[in-house]
This record gives sequence, C-alpha cells and structure tokens, in this order.
Amino acid sequence: MAFEQPKLNYDFDALEPHIDEATMKVHYGKHHAGYTANLNSAIKGTDMEGKSIEEIMKNLDMKNAAVRNNGGGYYNHNLFFEVMSPNGGGKPSGDLATAIDEAFGSFDKFKEEFSNAAKTRFGSGWAWLAVQEDGKLAVCSTPNQDNPLMPGSNCGTPILGIDVWEHAYYLKYQNRRPDYVEAFFNVIDWNKVAEKYDEAKK
Repeated sequence: MAFEQPKLNYDFDALEPHIDEATMKVHYGKHHAGYTANLNSAIKGTDMEGKSIEEIMKNLDMKNAAVRNNGGGYYNHNLFFEVMSPNGGGKPSGDLATAIDEAFGSFDKFKEEFSNAAKTRFGSGWAWLAVQEDGKLAVCSTPNQDNPLMPGSNCGTPILGIDVWEHAYYLKYQNRRPDYVEAFFNVIDWNKVAEKYDEAKK
C-alpha cells in the first residue's frame, strides 16, 4: 500500500504570523507532496513495499539515495507538520518538562541548545530533540533529509524536529534563519511532543 501525505490539522494560514501562509502552501503542497510521490516510486516493486516508514528508515541502505532523500523527506515533514499548532508555544509540562530539565538543566538551556543546532546546521538539514535508548533526551542535527532513525545516528527516536532548509522559511525570513528558529517556538505543540515522548520511551 502506498504512502499517503497526512492531512494537516490546521489551515495554511493558521500559524501566522510565525509561519506564513505562502510558505505553508509551497512547503506542504509542493515539497512534502513531492517527497511522498517520489518515495512511493522509489520503493515500488522492492521489499520495502508494505513496511512502515520507521522500518524503512531504521533498515535503510544509506547508498540508496532515492529512498534516503525522499523517505527521509516524507518522515521528517510528517513529524514537522504534526508537532506544530496554532495553539502552540509556551513550555512543556509533566514528564516531558522533567526530562528536559534533567537532560539540559532547564527549558531555557534546552531552547538554547536546540536553537543553536538549528542555526549552525550548514546548508540544508534539520535539528532534532530525540529520546535515546536509555530514555534520556538529546539534541542533534542532520544534513539534507537525513534523520536520527537512519543507520549511523546515535541520537535516538525524534520527537521534535525543525526544518532548516531554505524552503521552510525563505519567503518570510529570507536569510534570517535565527528569526525563523525563534518563531518556531511559538507554534510548537508541546502536548503532541509529549505524546511522542511517551511512545518513544516504551
């Protein structure tokens, strides 16, 4: 069965003024749709058909550029769009807040480390908050459409990711990536991230 592009839980303009409508239309409607279609083409007729995207990512042949790039793009964007909300922002609570404090010292220190990973990723890529095998949280970044599930990464299971490809912010922020990273914190759905944290710990 072919992969489908998940529907957004909000309208294209719902994340304004932090993430603009024009960017959302292109990002979701063109880029994410393209990764979805190209992933389906890349796995057609292979033993990857019928597997979950997580299985494909974890067992990926990193030399398979078509699946690495498009499968990564599909998985990464699914997470990115899912962990944003018009009612986002603020700080996490409960177990996730405790885990962030334990791993980074405070929410502000986490924000600084995550933001720095996003701002200093050279060229195109992603910054992540992930749950490691021992249950502790870690921040890391990956190039292009790579992610922490892929072989060779020791970052863990991603529960929050920010896209720092220029297509994610250039229409509104031009070359001001730090402004975009700061704005992203206003739309993070910490309830959704907490759900993913609970799942990843199991």
